[in-house]
Amino acid sequence: MTARGESATGSRRPGLFGLGRGLSRERGNFTWVYLWGAPLRAMHWVAAACIVVLIVTGFYIGRPYFMTSGEASAHYLMGRVRFTHFTAAAVLVMTGIVRVYWLFAGNRFERFPALFPVTPKNLRRTVRTATAYLTFRPEKQSSMVGHEPLQQYAYTILYLMTIVTVVTGFTMYGQSNPGGIIFRAFAWVPPLLGGLQVVRLVHHVLAWGYIIFAVLHVYFTLRSDYVDRVGRVSSIITGGRYVSTDETYEDYDISKVPAHPWPTPEHPDPKKDA
Repeated sequence: MTARGESATGSRRPGLFGLGRGLSRERGNFTWVYLWGAPLRAMHWVAAACIVVLIVTGFYIGRPYFMTSGEASAHYLMGRVRFTHFTAAAVLVMTGIVRVYWLFAGNRFERFPALFPVTPKNLRRTVRTATAYLTFRPEKQSSMVGHEPLQQYAYTILYLMTIVTVVTGFTMYGQSNPGGIIFRAFAWVPPLLGGLQVVRLVHHVLAWGYIIFAVLHVYFTLRSDYVDRVGRVSSIITGGRYVSTDETYEDYDISKVPAHPWPTPEHPDPKKDA
């Protein structure tokens, strides 16, 4: 077994500031682990596209950042933007329904306990991972095949944000038809939050929360792939990733899966080098 961040040959992986060193592929034994089912992957990319559309159209609805000439009734620009916003919101809600279903139908990495890691063991992992990040000691963080504890909590918070955003969004949408089904279904929201203006404020602030989350999500995903070479980007496309069978993992028994020597340009036939 080798320590996290160390290759089977005993050399350290190139770090973030290891510029100038060759990027040789890691040697050792690997196996491919299936993590994310097709519904979850489709939901991820569709939801990401919806969130981008919602942010762009939402800011325009709140404060139009460009205008067109002519009568509003001629081009109906705001109406088209609003329709696009509402359509994207409806699709986002559909992806949420898929995610709820997959909390019960998915594999061990996708089910409810993985999204809400509140057991004492998971809380200890969370503290250890947070400490590793804060002290810049990645070798001390939890070694996981699925999501790390901080990732799990981040996605849980994102889902909670989405619920509040959808509720406040439908509340404002219902104002266009007072007395309608949507208006009556969400009539409890303004009194709860302190008025319709507060509903708008919460909806707007959460939009900025999505932007901050997206920046951090992309940065940490790419950083993790570059520094730790864990294949998180490819896993949300293909559904799985290769993991080293020379390491141990806290959420996966690697000893029960077959190991395959991994060829590299320097060692095209690992079996001869064994």
